[in-house]
Amino acid sequence: MEYRRYGRTEINMPVITCGGMRFQQSWSDMPLDKIKPGGQANLEAAIRFSLEMGANHIETARGYGTSDMQLGQVLPSFNRDELIVQTKVCPEEDPKLFLENFEKSLAYLKLDYVDLFSIHGINDASLLDITMRDGGCMEVAQKLKEQGRVRHIGFSTHASNEVICQANASNLFDYVNLHWYFVNELNWEAVEIAHKNDMGVFIISPNDKGGKLYAPPEKLTELCGDLHPMQWNALFCLSRPEVHTLSMGISCPQDFDTHLEMLEHYENAQAVMAPIEVKLRAEMEKALGKEWCSGWWKGIPEWEELPNGVNVKEILRLFTYAKSLDLVDWGKMRYNLLGAAGHWFPGQKVSDYDKSQMREKLSESPFVDQIPDILTEAHALFNEGQLKRLSES
Repeated sequence: MEYRRYGRTEINMPVITCGGMRFQQSWSDMPLDKIKPGGQANLEAAIRFSLEMGANHIETARGYGTSDMQLGQVLPSFNRDELIVQTKVCPEEDPKLFLENFEKSLAYLKLDYVDLFSIHGINDASLLDITMRDGGCMEVAQKLKEQGRVRHIGFSTHASNEVICQANASNLFDYVNLHWYFVNELNWEAVEIAHKNDMGVFIISPNDKGGKLYAPPEKLTELCGDLHPMQWNALFCLSRPEVHTLSMGISCPQDFDTHLEMLEHYENAQAVMAPIEVKLRAEMEKALGKEWCSGWWKGIPEWEELPNGVNVKEILRLFTYAKSLDLVDWGKMRYNLLGAAGHWFPGQKVSDYDKSQMREKLSESPFVDQIPDILTEAHALFNEGQLKRLSES
């Protein structure tokens, strides 16, 4: 395993971590005696394998159903000083409920403290406000830190770059879990602010939300050559010193295999990754034009400002990579969550919006004349009916 200093936490963080949102039995709480022995054995095997290979960062959340309960059956059997345990709790209007949810997670984990405590899903300005305001969730987290029950405080987010930048600039958080990878470079400014403030930077879902790369299209596979697309994307991220670790949401021990092979290229990440990046960007420019690829997002307001709440920026992002690199299945997976995932993936699909009003709102975009037709094409390419988030399916 390779490790990086996790910002001001001074934790020696493995560059791939064991994410605990896919190997639990249920997305809802249930009695311990209802946990199936086979499922528990698989989870424990995954944890043991993870620790054996040096990925000693174990991540869970109160919102991951039985994950923290099931982890509590195995984590206490290891040397606590060798574990880096992270739990996450969603912000609440009532900070007492936020505290209760933390207490439940810690009790399920059967630990005296967690190394990393995340405020889970600061996904918009209102959730940032109930976290940061006087008497809010951040004050609860800071008291837990004073009590020694939390070592470091961070947050996870699916928010716009603007909201993440605001949270990072507060300098109150020790680390951030956010989305940034090849098919989503829009949050780089937030990463830079985190780096300036010496925060740990943890990349969420580089394989699933990062392109459904565990089932890549033939075109992307061919362009990546000898590397699996998951390996190439990991090297793309880890070639940046500002990035410290990538979350592997595993369901069984074998899910680590491809990334363990990726580590063979770790010392030469930039040199190995760069020629493939050139090929990918050239293919994108061939399909969509250099001007589009260098600025399709410019002048696009956030979804709240647009007619019918259509999430134009997100739809254009999905379209850009699907159209050029054949990431259509990924585009469908993400597009059909719009309108069904709340603040975790906000905004709406393309609908019968007021076209003149939309043109007015998009007037700062250099592609204002093209976007209506692209939205129509994207809807035809992706639309298959609403999906549910994994936690609700």
